[in-house]
Amino acid sequence: MAVTKEIVVERLKTVNGPDFTGNIVDLGMVSEIFIADAKVFFSITVPAARAQEMEPLRAAAERVVKAIPGVAGAVVALTAEKKGGGMEAPVPQRQAPRPAPSAAPQRPVPHAPASQSHGKRGVPGIEAIIAVASGKGGVGKSTTAVNLALGLAANGLRVGVLDADIYGPSMPRLLNIHGRPQTVDGKILKPMENYGLKVMSMGFLVDEETPMIWRGPMVMSALTQMLREVEWGRLDVLVVDMPPGTGDAQLTMAQQVPLAGAVIVSTPQDLALIDARKGLNMFKKVDVPLLGIVENMSYFLAPDTGRRYDIFGHGGARREAERLGVAFLGEVPLEMGIRESSDAGTPVVVSKPGGAEAKIYRDIAAKVWDRVNEERGAAEAAVPNIVFE
Repeated sequence: MAVTKEIVVERLKTVNGPDFTGNIVDLGMVSEIFIADAKVFFSITVPAARAQEMEPLRAAAERVVKAIPGVAGAVVALTAEKKGGGMEAPVPQRQAPRPAPSAAPQRPVPHAPASQSHGKRGVPGIEAIIAVASGKGGVGKSTTAVNLALGLAANGLRVGVLDADIYGPSMPRLLNIHGRPQTVDGKILKPMENYGLKVMSMGFLVDEETPMIWRGPMVMSALTQMLREVEWGRLDVLVVDMPPGTGDAQLTMAQQVPLAGAVIVSTPQDLALIDARKGLNMFKKVDVPLLGIVENMSYFLAPDTGRRYDIFGHGGARREAERLGVAFLGEVPLEMGIRESSDAGTPVVVSKPGGAEAKIYRDIAAKVWDRVNEERGAAEAAVPNIVFE
């Protein structure tokens, strides 16, 4: 039986709206429905102030659609109209001191280099550590992190990946790595490897279905061991897949690890951007350079017609980057192939290196590395030269 919009709408009418005031269709909460290859895409508009409590509603809508005969999958997202409430003010740009008429132009004061910040100790052999973070889960952070790492490697760099998402480690599945890491002298762990990446993850040390019920200090102890008690060797860059959100674990990681910069992943809708701002502000407060924002699930290209659909909105992350004075790194489309290849352990950068999606990730990787070098250059320029006469 062919799946139609009418069938989907009828099923969605069985989902109650907030406070059981009606159903989500009659309340006008359902966006335009798009169907391609038996997969259904739509979003649900909810009040921004009640976003967290609306997750069961989203899950219920996804569940009833997946139960329709002939439906192969469903992608449902929460979104909200921009109201202006709760938005932080734009981040003021740092201004360079006004030079004297005869002096050479001075550069703006940059972020302090992370490796020289108090309480932060570098990792021997690793030139730069990059955090990939998001204000909330479900925005494709881990998929972005692994393809960014593979993009950096494809661009000629020696790359490692640290899966710092203790509660939901994804790298073993994303990189199709199985087994337990070996040790050196029973103390130092050897990283696992695949696709030219050196990888360490809690997922290598515990079973996939084992719940991680740990307090903050235990989490930080585990992260410290996976970072500093691993034989990484010589790396140009270590990509850290951070836990989603801005809790104690994320803040402590940002404060203690000498990060060269942070990449924020968001989707176009306003709810995700609100959470992304929290991540941006967290890194700013601990003087971690912001390398830029990636807009994931930016748009959808119909496989049969090539027509573009902005299912979850479009351009929100770019506008946010411009508003905050942060680099915009690129747009990643909502493409089933990206998800399917990631779930299969063959990320798109290695499974389809000549494809359009792989090129997008390589371009983002190139921009990220350029930003790392810019921050390095700015930090070096800020250090005064001492001249002995």
